[in-house]
Amino acid sequence: MSVKTSRLSFIGLLSSAVLVVALATWGNATAANPGEKLVSEPNQAGSENSNKSEAQAKKEAVATLAGGCFWCTEAVFERMRGVNDVVSGYIGGHVKNPTYQQVCGKLTGHAEAVEIYYDPSKTTYEELLEVFFKTHDPTTLNRQGADEGPQYRSAVFFHDDKQKAEAKKYIAKLNAAGDGPIVTTLEPASKFYPAEEYHQDYFARNPNAGYCRAVVRNKVRKFNREFGDKIKKKGE
Repeated sequence: MSVKTSRLSFIGLLSSAVLVVALATWGNATAANPGEKLVSEPNQAGSENSNKSEAQAKKEAVATLAGGCFWCTEAVFERMRGVNDVVSGYIGGHVKNPTYQQVCGKLTGHAEAVEIYYDPSKTTYEELLEVFFKTHDPTTLNRQGADEGPQYRSAVFFHDDKQKAEAKKYIAKLNAAGDGPIVTTLEPASKFYPAEEYHQDYFARNPNAGYCRAVVRNKVRKFNREFGDKIKKKGE
């Protein structure tokens, strides 16, 4: 997994104005079952991925998905084989450089989302969609559990016509199977604003925070149950 700080620097978020919130807890969450590992290691500075070659960059594709609180979505996809990096942020709104407080105020139009950087030779866009739709509720409008508001909407932000067509086809398949009605919106990918630094790798850094214990952990467990063959192996 590439260095989160390097990724954020590349897309221009980090600046001297960003305040880094103290991280409450480091290490793995206490699992309900012995040997159960739910938390991926936080990205560390100095990773070999911090200086990607142009050839490596060409092998990487990006998907942008919104499925409620980005702490949950990020934690799920960081475990997935073929995913190099996941960045939490805001997309689909009309205010430049929105803050978390502004987005939570429901007036900017942004959704909490993640940008997923993945290797197409190891996983596919359709597989990302499969995990996405299985690990959140795409049938509730502007809501995921107790989290309510347009910032928690279910949305696929497509980067090209191919992604749009694949997402549309996948939603049609879910509806035909009786899993709908699916309310997930298909929106063109607009400017993505990475969230504040303290949101990045949130579950990995704060596994015992109340929301992580009550909500995020269950999402990760569901991924483990449903997609055991897609979990990254050590060193990937």
